[in-house]
Amino acid sequence: MAGSHFVLFGAAHLGILAGIPALAGVLGWWGRRGPSGARVIRLGAGAFLLVNELIWYAFKYHRYHIPFPEGLPLQLCDLALWLTIVACFTLKPWVFDVAYYTGVGGSAQAVLTPDLWEPFPSYPTVYFFLAHGGLIAVILALIWSGHARPRPGSLWRGLIAANAWGLAVGLFNAAFGTNYMYLCRKPAEASLLDWFGPWPWYLAAGELTAVVLFTLLWLPFRRARGRNAVQ
Repeated sequence: MAGSHFVLFGAAHLGILAGIPALAGVLGWWGRRGPSGARVIRLGAGAFLLVNELIWYAFKYHRYHIPFPEGLPLQLCDLALWLTIVACFTLKPWVFDVAYYTGVGGSAQAVLTPDLWEPFPSYPTVYFFLAHGGLIAVILALIWSGHARPRPGSLWRGLIAANAWGLAVGLFNAAFGTNYMYLCRKPAEASLLDWFGPWPWYLAAGELTAVVLFTLLWLPFRRARGRNAVQ
C-alpha cells in the first residue's frame, strides 16, 4: 500500500487476519474453563485494550504534535473500542450490544483494508492492528466464553447508536473542517468505499452496507434463539 509498503492480502496481512479469530478462540476456550479464569480473561482483555490505547495517545501527541481538531478519538472504531473496554469491565448488556455491531462491523473493514500511513511494522502500524484486531478478538472471546451475547433488538440499538454517533461527528466535521469517519471524503488508501461512488452517494451506500452487515451479524444469534425456543 502506498506510504506504508504494506501488501494488501500479502503474507503478513493474511497472518494477521488468521490470528484474530485464533486469538479469540484461545481466549474463549480459556474463559470457559472456570469462573476465576473467565474473570481474569475478561478484565485482562479490557485492561490490555485500555493500556494499548493510552500508550498510543501519549505516543501520537508526543510524536506528531497533532493540533486540535485533528487526532481526536471520533472514528466509529474509537467508539467501539471504548465501549468494548467498558463491556469487559462491567458486562453491561446495552454497552456490549453496541460494541458488538460497531466493533466487529467497523473494525473488520479496518483490518481488511487498513488505512496505514507509516511503513509496516513500525509502531503506528502495529498499534493499528493491535487495536482493531484486538477489539474484534475480545468481542468474539466474550461471546465464545459465554460472558455476553447480542440481545433481541440489539440490531436496531446498534444501528441507532452508529447513526447518532455519525450525526454528531458530521456536525463536528462541518464546524471544524475535519473528515472523521470519512464523511467528507474517502480515505487515501484503497477501501470498500471506492466501490460506492463519489460523495455523497458513498455515504448512502455505506449506510445500506451497514444495515446488511449488522443484519448478518445478528443472524447467528437469531437462529440460536429460535433453536432454544423449539427445545
